[in-house]
Amino acid sequence: MKNLLNQTDRQEIISRINALTSDHKPQWGLMDVGQMLAHCQRPLELALTDPKPPRLLLGRILGPMAKEGVFGPKPYKRNGYTPPPFKVTDAQEFAPNKEKLLSLIERYPTEMPRVGLVHPFFGAMPLEQWGEGAYKHLDYHLGQFGA
Repeated sequence: MKNLLNQTDRQEIISRINALTSDHKPQWGLMDVGQMLAHCQRPLELALTDPKPPRLLLGRILGPMAKEGVFGPKPYKRNGYTPPPFKVTDAQEFAPNKEKLLSLIERYPTEMPRVGLVHPFFGAMPLEQWGEGAYKHLDYHLGQFGA
């Protein structure tokens, strides 16, 4: 499975982001390209946060069941559920959000904490799984915009 911690896979994602323009339209969903770029920053910011927020009660109950669908090889369904902290509904500028997302992606392999990787919803996850999830999420949204 592709992984944002892998240099080749990370470079592929960076190239796809660089191919985006402010004129790109979504093939599905409600976000415009600026909103999508802002949305994609939020999981990366969570991953780079140390320490992570505490586990949510709902995550302790449902996280293990949902984890396989989110982190496994099966593609995300279009128009799936987005947790409220990750929703972006206000207007977003394209260029600054593109630059910030690229910066987070560049920081990802070197600044990810190596221990204590407990996701607030899914629980303990190895570093490899964080990288796979990050790649899968970015790939989904870039595909949403034909990149």
